[in-house]
Amino acid sequence: MTSTQLLDARTPEPTSISPAEGRAARRTRLARKRSLAARYLGYVGYFVGAGLISGAVVHHPLDPDRYTRIAAYGAFVFLAATILNEFILTRERPGLPRMLVVIGASLTLSFGIGMLSGGLQHFDDFPARGAVLVPAGLLVSFIAYVIKDADTPTRRIFSLVGLAVLATAALAFFGLREVAASMENTPGGGHSHGTAEEPAAGPSRPSSSSSPTSPASTT
Repeated sequence: MTSTQLLDARTPEPTSISPAEGRAARRTRLARKRSLAARYLGYVGYFVGAGLISGAVVHHPLDPDRYTRIAAYGAFVFLAATILNEFILTRERPGLPRMLVVIGASLTLSFGIGMLSGGLQHFDDFPARGAVLVPAGLLVSFIAYVIKDADTPTRRIFSLVGLAVLATAALAFFGLREVAASMENTPGGGHSHGTAEEPAAGPSRPSSSSSPTSPASTT
């Protein structure tokens, strides 16, 4: 290249960012910030919902009306987290039939997890009830998870993994039932949740430590 060509060559002007592209970049950064908060809420919602359900399932016989409401609140929180994670934050949104299946399976999964965790946590307080909740929660949560998972065919419920879950649930039922039967004969243990009443203290009677002295005989 000659010197004349070098002089005539123009320096390329820097590409300027249009206002529309700048606004798009700002929207992308804002969406990422919102996505972080939404992912956090969806993650926490799973645990809060399952925790409410677990306590309600175990303590339901103590106050059915109260713990039915708590279970409904937990199911609502778990379902809201499912909708947020599975339908709003995802890139590929499923159709209406798949959406209904996921919602139903998620509700079933929440109660299965609640039965399993609540039965384990409060087994010392309600041994007979916990012996049923733990294996039942294991089976219910596994079946609901397989139905909910889009990458797992439903027939995997009857696979070797499903057979292992069934065997584990059966062993847990018979084993925990024996433990519960032995605990019923052992006094004490656990917290009463306000069900046990302390014996009312009656009026105390002063005990006479000294026997009445007979008057001394005079001679």
